[in-house]
Amino acid sequence: MNLICKIAVFFVPASSALFWPIKKQVLRRWGGVVVFFLLVSGCGGSSLFKRVDTTPIHGRHYRVKTGDTLYSVARRAGLNYKTLARWNRIRSPYTIYSGQRLHLHPPAKSRRPSVKSTKASRRPKSKKIKKNFKKKLKVVWQWPLKGVIVRNFHQTGGKGIDIKAPPGTPVRAIGNGSVVYSGSGLVGYGNLVIVKHDEIYLSAYGNNRRLLVKEGQRVKKGQIIAEVGQGRGRRSVLHFEIRKRGKPVNPLHYLPRR
Repeated sequence: MNLICKIAVFFVPASSALFWPIKKQVLRRWGGVVVFFLLVSGCGGSSLFKRVDTTPIHGRHYRVKTGDTLYSVARRAGLNYKTLARWNRIRSPYTIYSGQRLHLHPPAKSRRPSVKSTKASRRPKSKKIKKNFKKKLKVVWQWPLKGVIVRNFHQTGGKGIDIKAPPGTPVRAIGNGSVVYSGSGLVGYGNLVIVKHDEIYLSAYGNNRRLLVKEGQRVKKGQIIAEVGQGRGRRSVLHFEIRKRGKPVNPLHYLPRR
């Protein structure tokens, strides 16, 4: 039987030693500003590694496949990996994930606006553009469940929050998206679900008793995706995180006030 391994990249950490070996895979220690979620969904057989694809890449864009790295894609496209990272706004250590669309050419420069209009006519227009821009950036999510926060963001190195709730309490998706991971292969997270909402945001739900969704499944805002289980100290809590472009952010800044 051939080895079937699925590797997905998720987190960008600050500093911790949260992840350790999963089977034969070695998880790199948290450092700098990025960490990898090496999600192993199934391994067996006599072959240990997949053969690296060295086929040259042509065209203006490339869709990342399982097993690709920024270095391998850049090499196949005849580019410098740092240049490729800059074109796609990818920070060190250059994390990419399966399904991501990479630009293989520099982005087109935006044209400068005409300087014919007077200052008086430009000011109201500028304010209107800023107002519309803020509206587009607004993210409307909901809480994954009701409960008391017993551990805050960055408290003792936490990258998310812990919400206390009775065992079996339904855990709901904070917004529409697709499940990129559902399993228990990551040490310290128990049964974990990761939902990708768009090209910028991901949310993670850990310490579950039961997982109710599978990888690749589409979920809607408010849909039940898991049930609360036990976390550290055998407390019944949901560990919840939000990542923006791979970087951990305070969930309280993105969830409705209550």
